[in-house]
Amino acid sequence: MDTIDWDDFQRVELKVGRIVEALPFPEARKPAYILRVDFGEPTGILKSSAQITGLYDVSELVGKLVVGVVNFPPRQIGPVMSECLVTGFHDEDGNVVLCVPDRPVPPGRRLL
Repeated sequence: MDTIDWDDFQRVELKVGRIVEALPFPEARKPAYILRVDFGEPTGILKSSAQITGLYDVSELVGKLVVGVVNFPPRQIGPVMSECLVTGFHDEDGNVVLCVPDRPVPPGRRLL
């Protein structure tokens, strides 16, 4: 495993955000949703393509807090420009489990 130093870690902006919109993404090659996530000021609302359909229904996502990387460059995914990476872990069946805070945190707070 490659190690990184504190400065490398500090360059990755991992922030908590609240999902404000979740839509099906039928054009995606792998099943996915289009999420709009509010990361508070000054970041604002960013769009993400998220392959989380295995464990989450689009109807339950709005209002959910998530952890996202907000300083990756935008990436074109089919017709959608993804502006952030919503984080998660693969479970034993390969489904993505969202990385979420276990208590309320204001959107925009950075992971320490």
